[in-house]
Amino acid sequence: MQEMKQQINIELDEKAAEGVYVNLAMIVHSPTEIVIDFARIMPRMPKAKVLSRIIMTPMHAKLLHEALEDNLKKFEKQYGEIKLYRGNDSSSNIGFESQKDKK
Repeated sequence: MQEMKQQINIELDEKAAEGVYVNLAMIVHSPTEIVIDFARIMPRMPKAKVLSRIIMTPMHAKLLHEALEDNLKKFEKQYGEIKLYRGNDSSSNIGFESQKDKK
């Protein structure tokens, strides 16, 4: 049996189209949900405000992970390897951090 692909029209209003710059993500999960809070933290500022919260199923989070991985590979093929700075000072701990960074 052949699958029919459904076309979805996606609406993007002006405010959403502007986008939001973030440099910090906090991720928590339960057996049924993955929650990602996106925030922006500024140097010498002790506080960050969550600008967006995304809640999805673990399956959708895995699909997002695969899509990001695919797009990053394409980006690096076109523009070169993305360098990750992992210094030892406390300021390097600001932003996105993986479990690999904590080892």
